[in-house]
Order: sequence, then C-alpha cells, then structure tokens
Amino acid sequence: MTMTERENLLRVINGQEPGWVPRKGIVPYADLDPEQHKPCCVGVMPELFPPKVNAKGGRIDVFGVEYEPTDSTDGMQLPQPNNFILDDITKWRDVIKAPSLEGIDWRAIAEKSVERVDRKESCVQFGGSSGFFQTLVNFMGFTEGLIALQEEPEECMALIDYICDYQETIARNLIGYIKPDIYSMGDDNATARSPFFSIDMYREIFKPFHVRMAKVATELGLPIDMHDCGRCEDFIEDWREYGVKIWNPAQVMNDLVGIKKKYGNDLILTGCWDSSGPAGWPHSTEDLVRQAVRDCIDTFAPGGGFCFWASVYGAKGDDLAKQRAFWVTDEYNKYGRTFYQKQG
Repeated sequence: MTMTERENLLRVINGQEPGWVPRKGIVPYADLDPEQHKPCCVGVMPELFPPKVNAKGGRIDVFGVEYEPTDSTDGMQLPQPNNFILDDITKWRDVIKAPSLEGIDWRAIAEKSVERVDRKESCVQFGGSSGFFQTLVNFMGFTEGLIALQEEPEECMALIDYICDYQETIARNLIGYIKPDIYSMGDDNATARSPFFSIDMYREIFKPFHVRMAKVATELGLPIDMHDCGRCEDFIEDWREYGVKIWNPAQVMNDLVGIKKKYGNDLILTGCWDSSGPAGWPHSTEDLVRQAVRDCIDTFAPGGGFCFWASVYGAKGDDLAKQRAFWVTDEYNKYGRTFYQKQG
C-alpha cells in the first residue's frame, strides 16, 4: 500500500526517516506542480466573522487594523503605513476592543474550515495566532511599539494578556472539533540580523503568553509548529521548553547546520531555503535554481528532521517568478522525492 503525504509527514514528526522529503508551504504558485502531489499539510483558518475589506482592497481585522495589498509582493498585505490605531500604550483599554464571542456556533465553524480537507492524504494544522509582538506593532507601528516595550512593559503585558485571553478562548473552543494533527504558533520578532529585543525581554513580556497558548496543544499531545522569520535562533531553547517540535521557515541567517547537528530529528527544520539569495533573483538561470534545490536537500534532509519549503516571490504579473517557481517544484519532484531511495 502506497504511503500518503500525511503518513510521510507524520514519520518526520515522529523522528523517523520518511519515504521522501516532504514539501510544505507551496506558495504562491501552487498550480505549477506537473505531478499534482497532494499537500502533506493543510492549514485551516476558521472564519468567525464576515470579512471586512477597505477601499484599497485590503482586509480590516477584528480590532480595526487596516491592511494594504502591495503589487511588489504579488498582493501580500501589510498594515497601512502611518494609519496606526494606537498611539499611547496606556490608553489601549479605550481603543482595543475584542469582538464578543457569545453565541458562536463553534462546531459549525470548525466543520466548515475542514470540509475540503482530505484527512487521509493531508495533515491538518491549526492554531492560535500568538503573534503578540506582531499584534503590538500592527496596532502602534514598530517605533512606538518598541518604545512602549521599553517604557511601559506592564501596560504591554496587560494588552498581551487581553489578546491572549481572546486567542486562547477561540483555540480551546475550536480544537476539539477540528481535531488537528499539528498546532501552529508564530510571532515574527526578529530582523535578518537579530531579534528586535533581548532574550530577557522576551522571557519577561512574551514567553508567559506563548506558554499559555502552547498548553492548548501540549494538553492534547499535539506537536507545535512555530513560525518565526529572521535570525531568531536565540529563542529555540525557550520554544522547546513549551513544546515546539517544528520551526518554519528556518531561514538561512541562522546557524542551521549547527542547529541540525545539535538537535537532530528532535527539532524539525522546515525551509532552510535562501529566498533572497541568487535563486530568488529575477534573472537567475535554470541551472542555478535547480542546483540550489539540490544543495538545500543535500544539506538538511539526511536522516530526516527536515521539510522542504522553497517559496519564490515576485511582483504582480511577474512571469519570471513563475518560471523560477516551476524549476523549484520540478527539481524537488525529481530530486527530493527520490532522495532517500538514493541514500539507500
């Protein structure tokens, strides 16, 4: 009987060598796979409230933050510049209002979110946002948000506690109906060179709330997937304390070779792809892109503990980006899906 994508990914999560290198995060050109492999994992994002859209076509989140799509990123969205909703952290109680969760049909929302997922073929990944630093700077902007963390840490913690209450309530009400295989958390709290704040500040202000959100998963024995971009390896030991098993996108400004050597299959590296390097440049050659795929897999796949995640980005209408994405996918199919067979 042929192993499914789901079963193959679960082998990696369980510390075993898989039949082939799993691939996650196939964005943004998922339709370019000539072999049409099923996804090994599907993220579900239950929609509690009707979506709101602003005049620029961006979403408006439940707290009132307005986002703006950008052509240079093929429509990805970021908070509208200079349109922040909170300018004084001590006044957050007057501004930040979580919507009421009374009367929500949790079962119906959960079932709708997974109705198109083939659970035999794909793992289900669900979780609370837990992006507490991101939420703070979405409300205030980076400058004011970082100043608030330094000058008013207690007020920042009070706000994060409020956001965590809201997120935890949602996660606990949905998780029993969704029955996921993987629980996701995330917080983009680092630049390409270092975290935005010290490890001591992380442990004082943010970690207690990440621990709370992680308990939703650890109480059920679920592996946790942590999303964190940039050079964020400083946080790994803290993540592991509260149950993180998988890290994405594990970017190359971290000591990924050293991290894999240290943790082996106990910390699954998802990504390890240099998206801003030569393979991501507009006029990269086919040979260069395909070699980058092979180099990534050769370095991080031996023994397991690795999921391939190579995203190619470009501006709206950029056919060159689509061409590079096809080369990545085709080479992954040819090389990554036979890698362990060749290893013998």
